[in-house]
Amino acid sequence: MNTEASNALPPREAMEFDVVIVGGGPAGLATAIRLRQLAVEKGSELSVCVLEKGSEPGAHILSGAIMDPKALTELFPDWQAMGAPLKQAVTQDEFLFLSETAAKATPQALLPECFHNHGNYIVSLGEVTRWLAQQAEALEVAIFPGFAAAEVLYDEAGAVMGVATGDMGIQKDGTPGPNFERGMELHARYTVFAEGSRGHLGRQLIARFKLDEGKDPQSYGIGIKELWQADPATHQPGLVVHAAGWPLDSDTYGGSFLYHAEGGKIAVGFVVGLDYKNPWLSPFEEFQRFKTHPAIAKHLQGGKRIAYGARAITAGGILSLPRTVFPGGALVGCEAGYLNASRIKGSHAAIKTGMLAAEAAFEALAAGRSRDELSAYPEAFEKSWLHAELLQAKNFKQWFKKGRTIATVMTGIEQWLLPKLGIRNAPWTIHRTQPDHACLEPAAQHQRITYPKPDGVLTFDRLSSVFLSSTNHDEHQPSHLTLKDASIPVSVNLATYGGPEARYCPAGVYEFVGEGSDTRLQINAQNCVHCKTCDIKDPTQNIVWVTPQGGGGPNYPAM
Repeated sequence: MNTEASNALPPREAMEFDVVIVGGGPAGLATAIRLRQLAVEKGSELSVCVLEKGSEPGAHILSGAIMDPKALTELFPDWQAMGAPLKQAVTQDEFLFLSETAAKATPQALLPECFHNHGNYIVSLGEVTRWLAQQAEALEVAIFPGFAAAEVLYDEAGAVMGVATGDMGIQKDGTPGPNFERGMELHARYTVFAEGSRGHLGRQLIARFKLDEGKDPQSYGIGIKELWQADPATHQPGLVVHAAGWPLDSDTYGGSFLYHAEGGKIAVGFVVGLDYKNPWLSPFEEFQRFKTHPAIAKHLQGGKRIAYGARAITAGGILSLPRTVFPGGALVGCEAGYLNASRIKGSHAAIKTGMLAAEAAFEALAAGRSRDELSAYPEAFEKSWLHAELLQAKNFKQWFKKGRTIATVMTGIEQWLLPKLGIRNAPWTIHRTQPDHACLEPAAQHQRITYPKPDGVLTFDRLSSVFLSSTNHDEHQPSHLTLKDASIPVSVNLATYGGPEARYCPAGVYEFVGEGSDTRLQINAQNCVHCKTCDIKDPTQNIVWVTPQGGGGPNYPAM
């Protein structure tokens, strides 16, 4: 919004809460639930609010997902009797190494612990999130869906004092439209940020308070997923298939999953590390190629694709974990980066860290404190089972920078051999030094990749895929995909890197149009599925993803 228009706007109204939580995913809802559980147990008054930018809790949630119920059991010991949507237990694990036409299965006896899923469940994390929201509301948590937290508020001492929601009804030129509504300020004694991977406000907080100082640069992946209604003849409820190898080359980190869920559904997905070098690579197209492999296609043949989505994954692990507290607030879940990339799981970590942050905040509030650092939260994490789990996986992503062969051998040593010897924390540590965007190399150093055209049966194009995500944005609002310098996409990204934004985006948001001196980058912001890949991978860090109007984006039914 332009400054003159902003200055002419009426002041925002304010609401007061004990705790405000930004993000209604598993981490944010677990925080809210645990706070209210403690309040009920202690008989104390405690007001808790959750802001969710999606149209409803779960609308923006996308994950594989296999869920380890350990943290959920701590939050709700009787979750099964309560009807939690964890119904399809894992019955069989397979791990495949793919060549272009063949697949080699890892013997069960040699499968590292991180790939064993006995006792876990194949779930729709969106449905789990909706269930958690119901439990939170039953505990009198105020949940506000369709409201995006657009700004962090600070008090006179510089501590976080809450957030402001975005104004509604802003026109493309930044001026208030006929349906304009001013955003609200939500003030809190503590504010917990649970926006998920590469959170817009979390990124600002990490920079402002230098929370990542002395840490390895954070590392990300992009996860692309489709949900299929399987042919009953090929459906095997509870079967879990993970794979590595083709179509990615041996120097590119990535892998895939295929889960036979309940109700005849199959979740199939592909993850590419955003530290890849070749600017001609398209994660979306690699996923489409992957589905044509005989070992994968046999599961999907005769089925029908019914949903699509994509989301960034914070995968740096414990060595990239920022300091998670600052005056007035905390980071939880994937906002901070608690995902265990080796297990391909983060929901249990999200719930656990939300609980730990809640317990620290409740203790502080009970003692009459406000807007200080919740040091009890990181201290409790360091004593938790989650810390031990992440420590065991500390080198997982780093080994892949040395190639797939070395990574496979070292993962076997660290997560198969050493545990058999009673060693859970490898006596060596491998560090990363480069952020993902700096890994991209000039286009001239790589051969262009020619991808086959989609067949409409197993493989599809971007636009038909985005349609299945039910993505929608008010076309009159300003673009939430902003450029620091509008000349850079053509003068640098296109000239040096071949215009990688046209390939790394899984939703067809970015395209170069025109010819010669008339070439320009066209941004189709209405297609954006909020994956944040552009904000992470842009080699010049010129693209900044900001919060769009609340309620926009994808509407995932069961992802």
